[in-house]
Amino acid sequence: MSSTIIKVTDLKKEFIINKREPGVAAALKSLVSREKTSVEAVKGVSFSIEEGELVGFLGPNGAGKTTTLKMLSGILHPSSGQATVMGYTPWHRNSNYLRQMSIVMGQKMQLWWDLPAWESLQLLRTVYDVGDGFEKRVADLADMLDITQVLHTQVRRLSLGERMKCELLAALLHSPKVLFLDEPTIGLDVVSQKRIRDFLKHYNTETKSTIILTSHYMQDVQELCERVVIIDHGQIVFDDKLQELVDRHGQTRLLTLTFTKPVELADLQPYGQIKSYDGVRVTIETQRAETTRIAAAALNSLPIADILIDEEEIEDIIRDLFLSTADSTETNQA
Repeated sequence: MSSTIIKVTDLKKEFIINKREPGVAAALKSLVSREKTSVEAVKGVSFSIEEGELVGFLGPNGAGKTTTLKMLSGILHPSSGQATVMGYTPWHRNSNYLRQMSIVMGQKMQLWWDLPAWESLQLLRTVYDVGDGFEKRVADLADMLDITQVLHTQVRRLSLGERMKCELLAALLHSPKVLFLDEPTIGLDVVSQKRIRDFLKHYNTETKSTIILTSHYMQDVQELCERVVIIDHGQIVFDDKLQELVDRHGQTRLLTLTFTKPVELADLQPYGQIKSYDGVRVTIETQRAETTRIAAAALNSLPIADILIDEEEIEDIIRDLFLSTADSTETNQA
């Protein structure tokens, strides 16, 4: 039976920043007195995650995703609220906690740039007190990530994909129970992204580790996560199964029709919003509730050779959710 491994209650983070007008006079004035303002990055988020879950933590830029992960990993201290991970308070930075978690940030590196990855791994072996199984664990992880051949190459000489895989290996060297992944596939080509997704899926299944993943690539989310938590403007706006997001907010479907002969565009417009059209093939956006009726009507009236019904893209659903949340916030403020 699974148990709650991460519990977050009303977690908030406020940053104090200095404001200064442009110009020399303003610069001199700031030496004497500075105007300060506060920015709420995270506004009282609450959620819990069960042991072994792989959860997508999504949101637009500036939503508070990275700030939340930094608090859960102990890098940042919250302004208020509570959080426990494996029973530990992250920002107390208990050594036992740090030995059981790891964080990978797609735009930050923990490997030494001028040394081969193997040398950095040797250092981490000492830091995390990895025992006699070090060589075998490195070999197994490197084989799964397909980077055995680059471990003794300077990190600076590796491709972005190879570096990211080495970062993952370094993060997993001490077999963490909880793994925070912040944009691990950012900037990678589709082949490298796929390799990392396959690895994470296999690793999560085999080790039952708990993983929180942030990503702007919807393919990552669709392939890896059954559950998603969506944050926008520092607040949780959705926390449920990925399919529930589709069912609740995916109001449309895409109906793709292929014809045995060309059909005029004017004859297709009554069926819904035309997304693409080339004479013998058309994609129409329809309301979910109307899709079956429209498909039946098209079959009766048009020379159809093939018909395909697809769900709306997850990325479009989430984008619409963000827009509706923003509109609601502006209305409430007004």
